[in-house]
Amino acid sequence: MKMTLIAGSNYAGSVSTRLLRYLESQLVSSGITVSFVDMRELQLPLYSPEAGQNPGAVRLQKQIIHADALILATPEYHGSISGALKNALDYLTPGHVEGKPVLSVSSAGGPLGISSLTHLQTIVRNLHGVNCPEWISVGYGSNEFGPDGAPLDAGVRERVTTVLGSFIKMTRLLSAETAGVTG
Repeated sequence: MKMTLIAGSNYAGSVSTRLLRYLESQLVSSGITVSFVDMRELQLPLYSPEAGQNPGAVRLQKQIIHADALILATPEYHGSISGALKNALDYLTPGHVEGKPVLSVSSAGGPLGISSLTHLQTIVRNLHGVNCPEWISVGYGSNEFGPDGAPLDAGVRERVTTVLGSFIKMTRLLSAETAGVTG
């Protein structure tokens, strides 16, 4: 199983990126192959349909096409997803994401990033992805990490374990369903 994780912040101290790195460590320890895309490093120009293909966007598209599932992480800015993640998603078409399970992850300055999760799941639906019914969000009081990268909040660690377990199961079920249809 291969998952592509996309960190949608361009801030060096991003909580959503740190949370996604923790998810990456949990997935790798479960034997899952992970491809990590950090929007802070993959500086894409603003999307424009007439701009042609950008090499960074082509790399992003290939990583998504070759993944069995996606995990998208964003900070919540003004009740929505980050501009960096939205711009990256604008480079995608339904052909890149169609039928893939997608887990949404957010961080917020308030208690939870519900608005950003809702917006992200709407975008996933429009790209024909399959939203995981679970999600992960952290806010003030639960957004601190230890030196090992693990969340200090036991509830967040438990949520990550539970949600990743459900997401892996969902990915396996959808992969088996696809194999049964095509094979």
